Amino acid sequence: MTVLADYRVLDLSIAMAGPLATMRLGDLGADVIKIEPVSGEWQRHVSAGGATGNEVNASFLSLNRNKRSLAVNLKSEEGKKLLAQLVATSDVVVQNYRPGVAERLGVDYASVRAIRPDIVYVSMSGYGESGPYVSRPGQDLLLQAMGGALYSTGSPDAPPQAAPYFLADAIAAYSAFEGALAALLHRERTGEGQLVEVNMLDALIAMQMQELAVRTVGGVPQSRSTQVHAHSYIRAPYGIYNTADDYLALAFADLDVLAEALDEPELKAWDAERDGFTHRDEISACVARGLRRRTTAEWLQDLGSRGVWVGPVYSYDQLVEDPQVRHNGSFITYEHPTEGTVTTPGFAFRMHGTPASVSRPAPLAGEHTTEVLAGLGLSTAEVEALCGGGVVRT
Repeated sequence: MTVLADYRVLDLSIAMAGPLATMRLGDLGADVIKIEPVSGEWQRHVSAGGATGNEVNASFLSLNRNKRSLAVNLKSEEGKKLLAQLVATSDVVVQNYRPGVAERLGVDYASVRAIRPDIVYVSMSGYGESGPYVSRPGQDLLLQAMGGALYSTGSPDAPPQAAPYFLADAIAAYSAFEGALAALLHRERTGEGQLVEVNMLDALIAMQMQELAVRTVGGVPQSRSTQVHAHSYIRAPYGIYNTADDYLALAFADLDVLAEALDEPELKAWDAERDGFTHRDEISACVARGLRRRTTAEWLQDLGSRGVWVGPVYSYDQLVEDPQVRHNGSFITYEHPTEGTVTTPGFAFRMHGTPASVSRPAPLAGEHTTEVLAGLGLSTAEVEALCGGGVVRT
């Protein structure tokens, strides 16, 4: 028995943040029903990197395993009635519609709660459910830019650098996952459902607990360095450096040890804790010069043996082949009916008593429409009639 067995989740979300949150609930055994338009969810038609696939693209595959698909026209009265029947049998509803859409479709919290009073309703947005930015587009890069952290990246004479992955979406997804689980626990104890609001801006801010407190409590401003440096609030040397053949990550090194290993005696003139902030560029320049003299493999061996914290800088291809990643089982492989063998990142945590697993590959649009509606008591003839009327897709 899985930890969320017998819980039903209605996934009314699109793009990344909502589908990732609901996929995690599905990984733990919840029956996740993806409610999508008859034409299919937006992400089916737009894939990152142009990875189109055969019938299901890589983006959709990565965010929608362990779900069933009900393709239904929620603008039709018949479609709304079907959704209301599903709400009555569900425990969690997740949506990330633009402001006003949920109300127009009759799936806002008040409407859903009227059908299922103990529902856990997770509403996701870019900036919040109200306020001056409520209508702004909740797009990942825009949220990263507003989140404050980018002013700690890059050099002073260049634009701040964004994270090279969908950071805001991912953080919001895990916040929604956490909120849904907490609300379900509360319901188990009290019998009460509730509204859970998650927005990408607050999620990014909460993630920067330490950095923002250094500024708001400690009064230390952000500053960017001309030389290599990866974090405004950590002393030099700290960052990704060139070697003779590649790159090397280096953190919290003893300057006397580095002076000897890199043949850079100038480093001995500084005390890391005293000078690591005030002479950040000078220290980093010395380290950068020394590291260019040998290969990454040589430095990993030499500096590692001296107790210096160093590591390789991987591409995705190197990450997948890493022995620790393989040992951990960080990636999982399963079969998909149209895409063949699929390898994707696995699970963020492990529960030894009730482990997560893949019981369903990402669905085709409307693949489970007949199955889901049969669970509501509709006959094959009734489903065929709805399909013929454009209400659902099978």
